[in-house]
Amino acid sequence: MPKPRSQQISLSDTPYYHICSRTVRKAFLCGVDKETGVSYEHRRTWIEKRIFQLAKVFAIDICAHAVMHNHLHLVLHVDSEQAKSWTTAEVLQRWHQLFKGTLLTQQYQMKQPLDKYQLAMVKSTADIYRNRLIDISWFMRSLNEPIARKANQEDKCTGHFWEGRFKSQALLDEGAILSCMAYVDLNPVRAGIAPTPEQSNFTSIQLRIKAAIKGQQPTALLSFSGNEHEDQTTGIRFSLQDYLTLVDETGRILRDDKRGAINSKTASILTRLYI
Repeated sequence: MPKPRSQQISLSDTPYYHICSRTVRKAFLCGVDKETGVSYEHRRTWIEKRIFQLAKVFAIDICAHAVMHNHLHLVLHVDSEQAKSWTTAEVLQRWHQLFKGTLLTQQYQMKQPLDKYQLAMVKSTADIYRNRLIDISWFMRSLNEPIARKANQEDKCTGHFWEGRFKSQALLDEGAILSCMAYVDLNPVRAGIAPTPEQSNFTSIQLRIKAAIKGQQPTALLSFSGNEHEDQTTGIRFSLQDYLTLVDETGRILRDDKRGAINSKTASILTRLYI
């Protein structure tokens, strides 16, 4: 029997979680339907754009993502401290980017005069919104519902597009975080869709590689802070170059349960990309 979401997500234990959401009724999230020849590749843009839009609103960082044909992988980091620092106005400004809010919150944001009882109600409502903006369930709801509506409209049908529950796995230490990120980033390679990580479209690893070639890190993703910064509170405490090497070497391992792997004759990722 599935556990309640409150038992699967505990921010006091870890702020890092692996999320997987799948489509139903053989619905194509992306890719090409071989039976009909219809392409759904454009939906990858919908999803990636929405993920990064939500990351700017929620106090939730994207560590890794991969948009596959019928499912979506995310590794998320919940930044509770960031949400605590927001003022009431900041919370409402963020919330109203996605939802209408209440009449009072709209009046507050438009700086209309409110009495003390109305202001107290606005603050109480903002506290509710603040908690939702660190809630992974609300994040996934805000991601999946608009995508489902657009896909159903395009498919000229109604009903469920996603499975009712997304799968959630707590990542309790740095080893679990890095191995899970590598697993997510290697999804297209393991599925035989892409020969190398840099050719894996609509994945976090491709974005990191494109930025690394320029000596940068993508602003849309939680950055690597380097393993020398033990006291750093933000970022992943690991070297970006070490992570790229980890993904590259892990992707070369042949597995009986996976179709694809990086060719053993391919040069190492740092060599072939001049990083």
